[in-house]
Amino acid sequence: MKSIDRKWWVLIAIGTGTFMSALDASVVNTVLPLIRDAFKSNVANIEWVVTIYLLLVSGLLLTFGRLGDLRGHKSVYIWGFAIFVLSSALCGLASSALLLVSFRAIQAFGAAMLSSNSPAILTGNFPDSQRGQALGLSATMTYLGLTAGPSLGGWLAQQFSWRAVFYINVPVGVLALGLSLYFIPRDKPADKSKKFDLAGAATFMTGLTALLLGLNKGHDWGWNSPLVLGLLLVAALMLWLFLRIERSSDSPMLDLSLFRSQTFSVTTASAVLNYICVYTILFLMPFYLIQGRSLSPATAGLLLTVQPIVMAIIAPVSGTLSDRIGTRIPTVLGMGLLGLGMFVLSRLGSHSPYMLAAVGLGITGLGTGTYISPNNSALMGAAPRHRQGIASGILASARSVGMVLGVGLAGAILTTKLAGNPVTGLFSGTSLGFQITALIALVAGLISLFQKDLQKIKSPSI
Repeated sequence: MKSIDRKWWVLIAIGTGTFMSALDASVVNTVLPLIRDAFKSNVANIEWVVTIYLLLVSGLLLTFGRLGDLRGHKSVYIWGFAIFVLSSALCGLASSALLLVSFRAIQAFGAAMLSSNSPAILTGNFPDSQRGQALGLSATMTYLGLTAGPSLGGWLAQQFSWRAVFYINVPVGVLALGLSLYFIPRDKPADKSKKFDLAGAATFMTGLTALLLGLNKGHDWGWNSPLVLGLLLVAALMLWLFLRIERSSDSPMLDLSLFRSQTFSVTTASAVLNYICVYTILFLMPFYLIQGRSLSPATAGLLLTVQPIVMAIIAPVSGTLSDRIGTRIPTVLGMGLLGLGMFVLSRLGSHSPYMLAAVGLGITGLGTGTYISPNNSALMGAAPRHRQGIASGILASARSVGMVLGVGLAGAILTTKLAGNPVTGLFSGTSLGFQITALIALVAGLISLFQKDLQKIKSPSI
């Protein structure tokens, strides 16, 4: 097969896997009530079906990114697929809530192996001039998975059972696994003589998991509760110890020298802020539409698809454009549009026309779609070839941290407002949440101004 054709098959293989993992991330939330009823469990226990997955994926991303650098990205990626497909089938067979949570934990290992190595594989198989286009098309598959998830999950659960939302991963995963085995070329590890940083991996996972769990549960358990404060203290100590270990390690899991690059630091920081905004929308809008405006879940879900659909259309266009004009202009413009969309959403009230909500979601989708591919391309382009796995892990970690921070921030604002006035608190809470994240988006846009254009960055050799 000619090399000019093979890279596109690599993109199809990675895109299929990206679609599957995004589909799984969005589809499970829609059937949690059915799972709760099936196992006659309470909400707090069933919530761990989602929480354990998010926490472990977040804590393992850097670990498997570094392992990809040391053992080869394809090898880690393929094993991740095998684990993900097998654990998906086990989730569908689970006979209790405890077993389901346990199998979801195993599934998180596979998902982390996939997410932390896919950008590195794409970057290694596409020339510098097409990196943004490739990452943009991959992002489109993510958004398509997020878009299809809620409606597909509801249909599968209605036609079959909640177990079908896990079984659907098996045929899709087997297809993607076959494509990946055949078309993704085996890459040469950066340095087999280097040892894996086990101490760094353990302290990072412990610290980040404690941090994310504390932020995720803060508004439920109380921000001043001993458990939340204890988790945040453990997180601070473990992450401090992690940095100490990384500075003295001969083969660090996180190469801190990457952050000496202004572009790498800027793109990482703005990525976290972007995901805070995106996940604030995902958290607040269902409350506004379903609880505040009494829409049915199906109607609300249809309206919420406006954002990911626009993102899916714009992301590859923006990625291709950034290959020609550089990455700074699209990232700054994208965050400005995201801030504008958040401001529009902050104007929604108890009797606002639904078209205003659709416009706001459309603008936020346009902004995020314009921003994400060029920013990812700049981040990956700023990392040398032998650190692509770490860069992939950092990129995925920025998404996870931003997600939990966004949900934690939105949850804290909404809970506080509802406690003050249960009648008007929902509308004032969503408005304040969108106002604050509009400012966060503008800050991210200002930070992106300090990014050096991708065209001026010395990219890794392909």
